[in-house]
Amino acid sequence: MEVIHKIGRRKTAVARAYVSQGTGKITINKKELNTYFPTATLQYKVNQPLMLTSNDGNFDIKVNVFGGGITGQAEAIRLAISRAMCELDAENRLILKPEGLLTRDPRMVERKKFGQKKARKKFQFSKR
Repeated sequence: MEVIHKIGRRKTAVARAYVSQGTGKITINKKELNTYFPTATLQYKVNQPLMLTSNDGNFDIKVNVFGGGITGQAEAIRLAISRAMCELDAENRLILKPEGLLTRDPRMVERKKFGQKKARKKFQFSKR
């Protein structure tokens, strides 16, 4: 099996996942999964597509991720791994699609407009 390369995005985070045959080792920016994402919730998000497709210890995954915060990065990695699982086996799509793991979340931070304090908040209006 050759290396499968897929990209996942979330907010401003971009993750490039390289999936190859192996023992289930996940490396993120040259660090172990447990050291890069210390909380169990974020580790679960990264492992979710592997657990649903029952490929827990079958693949080594190397991930380069940058931008955004830790939650956005974890969800970007999840999307990249989900896309790779679909390329491995077309039946995985039927498992991952109902869970919403193949949908790219388009929500981004709204830009600040001129003449306003923030994106939606305005300066205090004075009638007189």
